Amino acid sequence: MKNDAQDAEAICEAASRPHMRFVPVKSPAQQSVLVLHRMRTGLVEERTAPVNRLRGLLAEFGVFLAQGVRTLHQHIVDRIEDGSNELAGPARLALMRGWAQCQALDQEIAWLDKQIAEHAGHDPQAQRCMDVCGAGPLTASAAVATVVDARQFKNGRQMAAWIGTVPRQNSSGGKQRLGRITKQGNDYLRTLRFQGARSAVLTAHRRDDRLSRWIVQLQARVGYYKTLVAVANKHARILWAVLAKGEKFDPSHMCIAPRAVICATNS
Repeated sequence: MKNDAQDAEAICEAASRPHMRFVPVKSPAQQSVLVLHRMRTGLVEERTAPVNRLRGLLAEFGVFLAQGVRTLHQHIVDRIEDGSNELAGPARLALMRGWAQCQALDQEIAWLDKQIAEHAGHDPQAQRCMDVCGAGPLTASAAVATVVDARQFKNGRQMAAWIGTVPRQNSSGGKQRLGRITKQGNDYLRTLRFQGARSAVLTAHRRDDRLSRWIVQLQARVGYYKTLVAVANKHARILWAVLAKGEKFDPSHMCIAPRAVICATNS
């Protein structure tokens, strides 16, 4: 039976284990940065509702707008003020007030973006993270604030597994069966990593470094979506190296396996 007393006993038993790992406590400064990110995420979700509402109401009068906030910014005022459609006066006024609500949310999101960019610009670790292709101020700031101490992970694969970008295993009897990514861990950081990976994959053909050439070759071999997952996984490991070792990102870096080093030494 599960109850508070047994939960407390289990916690004390786990705490006494010599190899038990504990989650580091975030500092007030890191929690404050995460407040900015969570406020921004909430406002973006709140903006989605009035944007969809405006598109749906305009569609009832035969006025269609493509999806996306940018399209709405470019065309909604012209469509509302267009005298050739069947919109009546009260409807035009109501839609303009709805558009004003969207603009107010845009201003709040822009203010939070500025605060997050200032944090990333003044934090040395975040600056090193931004050297990774596809990691902008938003991703760098979130990584530094969320990962309290990257050295809590033994290697980059552990951090990638914590973010949830590694395949789920269902192996048995010596047969390895790998499924889809686990999607465990921090979903916000994972979402940012996939957005950054998408940017890196789409622009890889414009660069000539070792990492970009690998992305282009991988996409030609396995396709776009598998490449996206692989790049997100690799970026998570790179971020671990940047945060845990304090190294500067080098897109042309070549990892030498320990066995190859031993062979070279013996020869």
